[in-house]
Amino acid sequence: MGVRCTCPPIDVGLGSMKRLLAMIALTGAACLTACTPGGSPAPGPSDSTGASDSAETPGSTETPGSTEGTPSSAGASGVKDSCELFNSLYAEYAATAKEDADAFDDIYLRSDEAQATAPEEVSGLFSALGMLALDRSLGEAPSQESKDAIQDAFLASSGPCTAEGVTLKI
Repeated sequence: MGVRCTCPPIDVGLGSMKRLLAMIALTGAACLTACTPGGSPAPGPSDSTGASDSAETPGSTETPGSTEGTPSSAGASGVKDSCELFNSLYAEYAATAKEDADAFDDIYLRSDEAQATAPEEVSGLFSALGMLALDRSLGEAPSQESKDAIQDAFLASSGPCTAEGVTLKI
């Protein structure tokens, strides 16, 4: 009754040490998330933030779909929520000035958090966005590996997102 977990190898190429360590962390988090018993994230501390609003139905608290102004926006638990969150994070990434390393670091961290809670069929979107944001936070143009990763994740996730009524935008 053991759980067998496998994660595909990710080629990081000849990048910086920071990029290599970030990819190891992202891959490890994805593997650990995919191997959790039950397969879905536990209802976390979000229940305590709106105690007066959700006293009657603790299992049905709503998570805001918007990420504007919220540093911890990784509350997407379903495919639709994850796709909408990706669109929001990517729009923020695209609107960020090239020299704003702190904003790209924030997008990277939020993408990493979102990848941990996103369903497997769309979690690659957040991994790839994290790679793009990491490149930018280092002051570099997006690497070809990052561009390929976002393209692959977009193609792999567009079906599940479209089935939920969300069109991915990159």
